[in-house]
Amino acid sequence: MRRTMMGCVVLMLSAMAFADDSCAKLAALKIPNATIISAHTIEGGSYAGPPEPFTGRDISAFYKTLPAFCRVVAEARPSADSDIKLEVWLPASGWNGKLQGIGNGGFAGLIDAKQLGQAVKAGYAATATDTGHTGSPIDAGWALGHPEKVIDFGHRGIHEMTRVARAVIQAFYAKTPQHSYFAGCSDGGREALMEAQRYPEDYDGILAGAPANYWTRLLSVAVVDTQALTMDPASFLPQSKIPAIAAAVNAACDKLDGVQDGILNDPRQCRFDPAALQCKAEDSDKCLTAAQVTALKKLYAGLRDASGNELFPGYVPGAEDGPGGWGLWITGPAPAKSLMAFFGINYFSNMVYEKAGWDYKTFQLDSGLKAAEEKTGDALNAIDPNLKTFKDRGGKLILYHGWDDPAIAAPNTINYYSSVLARMGAQEADSFVRLYMAPGVQHCAGGPGPDSYGQVGDLTFTDPKGSLAAALEAWVEKGSVPSAITASKFGDEDRGHATMTRPLCPYPQVAKFKGSGDTNDAANFSCEGEKK
Repeated sequence: MRRTMMGCVVLMLSAMAFADDSCAKLAALKIPNATIISAHTIEGGSYAGPPEPFTGRDISAFYKTLPAFCRVVAEARPSADSDIKLEVWLPASGWNGKLQGIGNGGFAGLIDAKQLGQAVKAGYAATATDTGHTGSPIDAGWALGHPEKVIDFGHRGIHEMTRVARAVIQAFYAKTPQHSYFAGCSDGGREALMEAQRYPEDYDGILAGAPANYWTRLLSVAVVDTQALTMDPASFLPQSKIPAIAAAVNAACDKLDGVQDGILNDPRQCRFDPAALQCKAEDSDKCLTAAQVTALKKLYAGLRDASGNELFPGYVPGAEDGPGGWGLWITGPAPAKSLMAFFGINYFSNMVYEKAGWDYKTFQLDSGLKAAEEKTGDALNAIDPNLKTFKDRGGKLILYHGWDDPAIAAPNTINYYSSVLARMGAQEADSFVRLYMAPGVQHCAGGPGPDSYGQVGDLTFTDPKGSLAAALEAWVEKGSVPSAITASKFGDEDRGHATMTRPLCPYPQVAKFKGSGDTNDAANFSCEGEKK
């Protein structure tokens, strides 16, 4: 027995030494239009990574749980003005034979070490990129005067990341991935659809969450809505009034789905009229002035042309309150200080008009949208419904969107999904694409609804009944067609016990309460509606 144990130890040490040596040799790997900057082995539990992206939260405890891996830092230069930084993390042992590509958020500009770590911990080789620039995800100053960098951000950066990652994996493991997956939310959802549309050979399975795929119109909405809130100072909706709006929405519409829980199953059914909140006497946080009522109606109405035709859907009722709600994304702490305003102004200043200090108040929809689409539409919009090449090579696509999203109106994803069905035919599209709409979920996560279902930021790979990522893999590798997914709600500190579970149904089905039992238990709901 002792000899056997000693033999195992020797084999493990030999394997680690081999991995160390193989990792170090990657520094000399030659890849066209790319350079390996560094390659070295990170011992298990020793990685000192950055804080969590977007929140800045210290996640050093998470890094200590990571196994040993080979960390490769590289850069790709597909054009003279390209500088696409990327990383590839390779498990030193126990690789499952798969590649997991990681998407970005906002204007990108950073590499998400946490998601890389989550994938490596689960046995995947993983890769992520800054898409060609370094900086804050809400700042697009890097784009001013750099059209090639806009293309890198738009779609080329993710493709280059994938190309380089495949070469690194081949060199390290002496074989290519058996299966490759990509997952992204928000801008990452747009990147995901870009991959399916432009580079259908890159990935076998793609998970696209809350995609910012109609970029030119989404960012036009951002400017138009900022104007609606600020051109007349009396129109601005202070954060202190948002709870009253949310309460009025719930009072009008919460019971429509048969359960009073602060969650609207399908907010499109809500017929809330902002005029119901207009102050009858003096102004207060419990009511809206006439100017504020007008502004709120514009936010719900969406982007429309001069003839009243919808260009981009408006925000649905139910997304207003909460830490990740309108106070962060739409109204902000002060006029023109919301994330919506930052994104819209940065986009038009740096990518469309290329004029630092551009005044958003001068924006005219017809000419502005035309300029945006002519200048950046090809690089940034991921709206092509023809996914035949992706489908023909066996690719599978899962789309999802939180109904309470205050950043990207949820019906936009339904519109894209519907366009795929219309272009390819419902039966053919049904063979490779699914859409899940998540009631009560805000932008990528958060909100009153169950927001844990194996989505981006919470990727889990072991339970196809409770994880979109796992369901995607089962579909690709085993032909198991996804059905209802059990979504869970956890407390901020307690991940061991769900306070609520609900089924996420393949669109257009919705979860209906059976009429008895605990409404926090998914077992008491069923997916109903048109069958897929």
